[in-house]
Amino acid sequence: MPKILFLPTRYYPSISGAEFYIQSIAEILERDYKYKIDIMTSNAIDFKALKSSQGKIIQKGNKFFSKVNNLHIDRFSVDYESSLKEKMKFVKQNILQAKLKLSDECLKQLLKNGPFVKTLFDFIKNNQKDYDLIHTTFFPYFNLIIGLWLGKLLKKPVFCTPFFHYSNPRYLKPYIDEVLTKFDILIACTRSEKQYLIKNYNIPENKVVIIPMGVDFRKFDLKKDKQKISFKRSYFLEDETKFYMVLFCGYKNYEKGAISILKSIPYIIKKIPKVYFVFIGPSTIAFNRELAKLKKKFEVRIINLTPDNLKGYYDPKKIAAFNETDLFLMPSRSDAYGIAFLEAWASRKPVIGSKIGATPDVINDGIDGILVQFDDIEEISNAVIRLLNKKKLRKKLGQTGYRKIKKFNTWENIAKSTNKLYQEILKSNEI
Repeated sequence: MPKILFLPTRYYPSISGAEFYIQSIAEILERDYKYKIDIMTSNAIDFKALKSSQGKIIQKGNKFFSKVNNLHIDRFSVDYESSLKEKMKFVKQNILQAKLKLSDECLKQLLKNGPFVKTLFDFIKNNQKDYDLIHTTFFPYFNLIIGLWLGKLLKKPVFCTPFFHYSNPRYLKPYIDEVLTKFDILIACTRSEKQYLIKNYNIPENKVVIIPMGVDFRKFDLKKDKQKISFKRSYFLEDETKFYMVLFCGYKNYEKGAISILKSIPYIIKKIPKVYFVFIGPSTIAFNRELAKLKKKFEVRIINLTPDNLKGYYDPKKIAAFNETDLFLMPSRSDAYGIAFLEAWASRKPVIGSKIGATPDVINDGIDGILVQFDDIEEISNAVIRLLNKKKLRKKLGQTGYRKIKKFNTWENIAKSTNKLYQEILKSNEI
């Protein structure tokens, strides 16, 4: 029975694509492939908590603190008190002992991003557990160093699924990408991500393997009579339940395209007044500011839900929103894949994404969705107007996307591919 250690940045009830990826494959690998899985992570819930005490953390009394769906979780407090100098000294001592070489600039960048979990180092050393393989995610956070450090100590292979957002300038800082070259295997979500890693960091082609993201389409593929609630009846005005609906689900920031959507709304409602815009996900200061400006100038129908309004990843309100929307809109610059596109297709809905980064590898323009220029307000508006005016096209794009994800993007298929990769590496290490 192979023993695998997963080292994600955060874990459920923290929700983002990277966390949900680790949770999904870990549960299937232990259940169906009989791996012994350990999960070690920080106690952070939101991104702010990775490096600031002002963020949200999970407390020890929480029912998900040490167990999620029968998987044991070890969570470690993020150290907010130590200075960067103190952190550097501690980390350099440990990685030197393991003969792991990383430049000071690389260490500084990753330490600044967090989460710095000093007690995790001590826990690993004191418990002296042996693992056959270590798998960590995602770039550019400090847990990548912990994975490499432990791999060196145990002399075992270390995998990383970086979800590398190469179209986002924030991910392209000097020195920080040095850490990517140290892993035995990188799992890229798309062909373009793999090509970027190989071309820009001289990583051997056989060390970068493509495994896409997944979706549990059964959770979203519901007939209306099986829905627990009706989203429109719950949130729309009683006489407006037949209005069009445009859905966004993700972090409400500039990178995800949420700000661009807000700016496009006046142009859309000028052509199609009877439309609601639904935003689901964590809000940001920039989003709230832009939303306030919009509401001062225009009478708009906007429903703004945050994680506080939802109970878990598969909250019935979220499922109902995907099932009842007319289209899904996420014109982002920064996606390594975009699970939300898969969720929309699982609900048989058309999608609109951006012509940048990995998204063109995910959305086939004109086949299962529409691609627009990132932050091009006119093009975003025209794409939404076009789809809302063409019911047959919406249905065609949504059905094509549904057939695609049902064939290629189930979590069972993703776990199967991951297991195959693990076995290949484990067998090669035995030779």
